[in-house]
Amino acid sequence: MTYSWRYSTNESSVQFPTQADAETWLGETWADLLASGVEEVSLLEADRIVYGPMSLRPAQ
Repeated sequence: MTYSWRYSTNESSVQFPTQADAETWLGETWADLLASGVEEVSLLEADRIVYGPMSLRPAQ
């Protein structure tokens, strides 16, 4: 299976071989995504939603 992030802008990230790889990538790039207009993301395994939508904004 492959994993990817679906953005609130209806775009998708590159694919990752594992959930851990996808989560690590998001941890490293969430601020750039937010700055480019992505407000929320959902993690997908193939076409199945693993979790989300999840806000990229810091908790207040």
